[in-house]
Amino acid sequence: MAATITSTGSGLGGRRAERVFYALGAVLVLAGIFHLGVFAVDGGPWEGPVSWRKPATFGLSFGLTLIAVTWVASYLPLGDRARTVLLGVFAADCFVEVGGITLQAWRHVPSHINRDTPFDSAVSTVLAAGGGVLIVVLGVMAVSAFRPNPGVAADMRLALRAGFVTLMIGLATGAAMIARGVITANTGTQDEAYAALGFLKLAHGVSLHGVLVLPALAWLAAALGWDGPRRMRAVGLGVTAYGLAIIAALVISLAALV
Repeated sequence: MAATITSTGSGLGGRRAERVFYALGAVLVLAGIFHLGVFAVDGGPWEGPVSWRKPATFGLSFGLTLIAVTWVASYLPLGDRARTVLLGVFAADCFVEVGGITLQAWRHVPSHINRDTPFDSAVSTVLAAGGGVLIVVLGVMAVSAFRPNPGVAADMRLALRAGFVTLMIGLATGAAMIARGVITANTGTQDEAYAALGFLKLAHGVSLHGVLVLPALAWLAAALGWDGPRRMRAVGLGVTAYGLAIIAALVISLAALV
């Protein structure tokens, strides 16, 4: 009989909170889909600092990440209160990030590294601060993923740990992009800053979603009734493949700078 993957927490109050966060994630996903529709109707460039791509992709990405993090957090060795607080801060920050980007898209101005007016500068500062909050909250969860957790099957523990490592890589590449954009803005033009900003975009996008893909692989292997060693092999192969994908994305991104 296959071992059962069990969650370590989420009592009744925790499960209610999780349903709220799942719903909030779905709202962000729907916002992203809506802006894909706006792009289809209104047109305009797909790339560039002023594009409907940004509210579309950020809505989809933040929504899926909120749903994924809410799910995987139920496996982490956290108390219900701590888990709810962390997810609450994360969800609020997701809405701030997507909301600021969406606001600026409808104003037809860049959302990041935009110092054209005091209001634009304030939005840019809030988005940058929000990125810092993301790093802190998800960093706390990442650390908890590496704590002893015997109530969760070994293959799921591996998937959670690897998934949070990829997520941290995604956040680090995002911070590096912002930093490069800010440095370029201080020494060159704003257009040059926007061009410099996205140099790790591919690696950033690939690495962010390992926290969903790898635990989902562990869950699927358990749902198929595979025994423990077979599940570990499957997750190990998945982790290796995902790591190679991130390395390839980094090589491609950095090669473009040469």
